[in-house]
Amino acid sequence: MSEDLKAKALRLLARREHTRAELARKLSGEAGRDEIDAVLDRLQQAGLLSDARFAESLVAARGARFGAARLRHDLKAKGVAEEVIAGALPQDAEAERVRAREVWRRKFGAAPADRADYARQARFLQQRGFAAEIIRKVLREQEEQEE
Repeated sequence: MSEDLKAKALRLLARREHTRAELARKLSGEAGRDEIDAVLDRLQQAGLLSDARFAESLVAARGARFGAARLRHDLKAKGVAEEVIAGALPQDAEAERVRAREVWRRKFGAAPADRADYARQARFLQQRGFAAEIIRKVLREQEEQEE
């Protein structure tokens, strides 16, 4: 049974990176917890399963569209440990502001016309996971450029 379990895990990993928690959940109907843990331990030791690699790939794939808070939430939901998340997320506030400005530009492209429009644009950026301070800076920049 262990070889079948390992084969299924390898098929899943061949499609895309998975976290240990995701793989354990997907394999849970195939065997007992101890057997799954043993297979996952072997995969980690062989370098085929890595939460850090998963976190890096998720940040690389979604980093241009989402802010740090959203990326952190998505990684936590996939079962990635906090220290791995901290290592994978960019720590540069300026880079975060540049990403927020680019997300805003693609969606809106024009400064908010009134308070309601400002609130709508701010909500959009907030849902994308950008911090309130960064949102204020991005929207303030746009208003100043319009003046």
